[in-house]
Amino acid sequence: MSKTLNSTEKLFYKIGEVSRITGLKAFVLRFWESEFPALYPKKNNGGQRVYTKKEIDLILEIKRLLYKEGMTISGAKKKLSERKPLQELPQDTLGMVKRELEAIYAMLS
Repeated sequence: MSKTLNSTEKLFYKIGEVSRITGLKAFVLRFWESEFPALYPKKNNGGQRVYTKKEIDLILEIKRLLYKEGMTISGAKKKLSERKPLQELPQDTLGMVKRELEAIYAMLS
């Protein structure tokens, strides 16, 4: 079973740590790097892969698509490519979210 990251999360995780967090073998993670262009961990000075929280979230999303939803790798690639990043949302949507957050902040203050 995969662990969730808690408030003491680090900036970078080695492949063994990511393997434990996600419940996937290291060779699966390396294979997915070759299949999913968005999954591209940097390497540290020692040549070890280092993953960020964002990359771990992507790995968990890929795992969900493949294992829970039963998609193929090409289907998961297509599904991931259809997602819009936050900065591509229409400005009116971002403005609405900002106003709602400001209202919540005002209530809490």
